[in-house]
Amino acid sequence: MDIPVYLVNGFLESGKTTFIRTTLEDPEFVGKNHLLLIICEEGIEEYDVDSLAKKNIDVVFVEEQEQLTKAYLEELQSKYRPDQIIFELNGVWKMEDFLELDTPKNWVTVQIITMVNAETYQNYLNNMRSMIMEHIKYSDTIIFNRCTTETDRLAIRRSIKPLNRKAQIIYETADGIDLGNDFEDPLPFDVNTDPIVIEDDDFGLWYMDALDYPKKYAGKTIRFKAQFYHDPSMPPGAIVPGRFAMQCCANDIAFIGFISKCQSSMKPFLDSHNNRDWIDVEAKLNVEFRREYKGKGPVLYITSLKDAQPAEEDVVYFT
Repeated sequence: MDIPVYLVNGFLESGKTTFIRTTLEDPEFVGKNHLLLIICEEGIEEYDVDSLAKKNIDVVFVEEQEQLTKAYLEELQSKYRPDQIIFELNGVWKMEDFLELDTPKNWVTVQIITMVNAETYQNYLNNMRSMIMEHIKYSDTIIFNRCTTETDRLAIRRSIKPLNRKAQIIYETADGIDLGNDFEDPLPFDVNTDPIVIEDDDFGLWYMDALDYPKKYAGKTIRFKAQFYHDPSMPPGAIVPGRFAMQCCANDIAFIGFISKCQSSMKPFLDSHNNRDWIDVEAKLNVEFRREYKGKGPVLYITSLKDAQPAEEDVVYFT
């Protein structure tokens, strides 16, 4: 029988212990299950191990990442026979290394949760960007605690979504009140014009918004500057006009763009261009099922292609 494993990550004082303690007080989560809590970082907050034992919850402390061998984890499984497992991870351990651990075959990671102190997030972003993004890019749920009404939730969202679109972002006050996500994302372009003109610097924002809210652009004509890209494995007449975007740091630059379908009359233009050539694109956006999206997403039907001068900046951002 599979054993569900929950990973709770975050830096010291991010609220991991408080979150786990609150979760363990939920009878619907704990139920009659035998739970094993593996703590890889002792913070300021502590667990009442004796009280947890009365709830059929065992606690194990791990000081070094090297301890987490398959043999050791199998020993824990044999000794405690858990029905569920929660890891409180050490915030300075590399998430990739942990995810690559050789665990018992019936251990199944079902959720990765990252806790973030909203008061210190910007400081970490400025000084330890690669480390905090290491947490965020694998997470299913990211909980920003200690938020206030002054917390810039839009800036937080824009820093995360380009790296991890699937993540659910939750904003909580110090009292645990959910501030919600019902805030407007002001865009630097007018979605009600025909065509919608995307300036060079705004490509990243448009790309992210169209991914999140494709129906907003369904049936509308979009005009933008991009770099030509075609792969031989793509169907005839299909290209991806896009831009290189910085997702979290200089070492994490990726090409972004939407699958686009060209008219047969455009074949001479396509044949005469190479990847990374600059082009002006006008296209109508449809929302269609695509394997890449694992559902419906934007597909561009190109109505016009022209040569273009390079953009002033090679790389776009999501702010």
